[in-house]
Amino acid sequence: MAVEELNSIIKRCQILEEQDFKEEDFGLFQLAGQRCIDEGHIDQLLEIIQNEENKVIIKNMGWNLVGPVVRYLLWNDKEHDKRKYYFLMLDLLVKLCNPKELLLGLLELIEEPSGKQISQIILLLLRPLQTVIQKLRNNKAYSVGLALSTLWSQLSLLPVPYSKEQIQADDYGLCQCCKALIEFTKPFVEDVIDNKESSMENEKLKDEILKFCFRSLKCPLLTAQFLEQSDDTGDDPLRCFASEIIGFLSAIGHPFLKMIFNHGRKKKTWDYLEFEEEEDKQLSDSMASLAYLVFVQGISIDQLPMVLSPSYLLQFNMGHIEVLLQRTEESVFSKGLYLLENGLLRIEDNSLLHQYLEIKSFLTVPQGLVKVMTLCPTETLRKKGLAMLQLYINKLDPQGKYTLFRCLLNTSNHSGVEAFIIQNIKNQIDMSLKRTYNKWFTGPQLISLLDLVLFLPEGAETDLLQNSDRIMASLNLLRYLVIKDNENDNQTGLWTELEKIENNFLKPLHTGLNMSKAHYEAEIKNSQEVQKSKDLCSITVGREEIPNMPPEMQLKVLHSALFTFDLIESVLARVEELIEIKTKSTSEENMG
Repeated sequence: MAVEELNSIIKRCQILEEQDFKEEDFGLFQLAGQRCIDEGHIDQLLEIIQNEENKVIIKNMGWNLVGPVVRYLLWNDKEHDKRKYYFLMLDLLVKLCNPKELLLGLLELIEEPSGKQISQIILLLLRPLQTVIQKLRNNKAYSVGLALSTLWSQLSLLPVPYSKEQIQADDYGLCQCCKALIEFTKPFVEDVIDNKESSMENEKLKDEILKFCFRSLKCPLLTAQFLEQSDDTGDDPLRCFASEIIGFLSAIGHPFLKMIFNHGRKKKTWDYLEFEEEEDKQLSDSMASLAYLVFVQGISIDQLPMVLSPSYLLQFNMGHIEVLLQRTEESVFSKGLYLLENGLLRIEDNSLLHQYLEIKSFLTVPQGLVKVMTLCPTETLRKKGLAMLQLYINKLDPQGKYTLFRCLLNTSNHSGVEAFIIQNIKNQIDMSLKRTYNKWFTGPQLISLLDLVLFLPEGAETDLLQNSDRIMASLNLLRYLVIKDNENDNQTGLWTELEKIENNFLKPLHTGLNMSKAHYEAEIKNSQEVQKSKDLCSITVGREEIPNMPPEMQLKVLHSALFTFDLIESVLARVEELIEIKTKSTSEENMG
């Protein structure tokens, strides 16, 4: 019945001129063709399509059959005996139908599915889509751009595999699609290369490929994890995809070196500035991804001129590192850590000039490392962030270290980080006293820095438990200074500032310890009384109320706090004892 109905429609249309086909005819043809497919009349349908007398009808209306054919292939993948006929029909329709209508129809089909079907339909339709675009005579660049944009939008919905096992399993088909997408794009890249004349259409095609490369660098390559270089990197599909994308850039006249080093400059030396300004955020992510692929993964690294100095490379990568560290995804900001490590390891200790800190990214990157150290839930990445901050400090010259310490003491707002910085200050003072004189960590410059260290932010009211790491580090630094620097020598300037240190730090600390210990001893007494009644109650620790804690757990927390105060008090007592001994000894020497 369906075949007869379709033949009836075709006979009626055969006597019409092409321009006389009505919208009703298209609709009836599609419904009848759909029924033929549903009822399995594939042989008769193939005969109708291949009949030369139906050539004009198929050219204009046949594209309506592509959707039903594709859906059959997707939903009936196990009926192998019939699939070859449906593939044959798809090939015939691609060959015979109006390419403009086919293009839009294929892209609509690609946009339809979700989940795992995204990759299935892309892998099915990429080759027909490529054939259709190659048949188009006009606006080829626009069609390539539309196709690549649609394909990328769908691929960006797929989860990016993270581990080696996920990459090999490729459950959502992203890796297969990336490989197929490269093959889809290659002929259009070759068109750009072969067309030596700088025609408007060729420039537009180059533009569309450039946009596709930028988008691919952001997704999936920005979040993609790559197999270890010791593994067979040829089997890493995402790495191969990255290598091909970078190859496309060079092939169309945009080598990675020119793009990485000129992105973000006020004066550009590469074209397509309009695109850069319109999509600057996306481009920043793409350039950061490209920098990581080249410098850390080593893709096309052999194209890098050997004459570039390590500090020059670091300077231009710092902006990309900043972009990566600003992201919250571990798979992205971890790349910032490795890109920074790659740059710093090329530089000798104490050789990175302080003038570099006048560049915004050279201060925002260490602040980004602080966020990784304090906020990242993964311990290995927190430790990596700490190691990178220490490595960065090691590379700076003395004035650079001094400037960075001041910056981080003012901005970190984290007791543990401040303790880490104070320990680094102590190390620099020690080197200055023992080895080479350094004006930044002795005398007036050091005193200015110590003003940020040897004080309590809120005086005696400062939360000592919350700031215990910083306070202990400050006391240890002060103890070191008292021991190492004699009052008569006063190399550090400590002894002339002692009265200020006592008023701003030691005395308020005494008062704060007495207040804190009294508070926690009262809380312990209250908790012990509650324990007798076996009730739950809340306690206040570090100005935060902790409700409904079992009494035995409360006591552990409270005793731990008291132990911390006792520890601070013992170091404080030792510092004051050393000050007294030193001043008394100096007085006796002067009298003698």
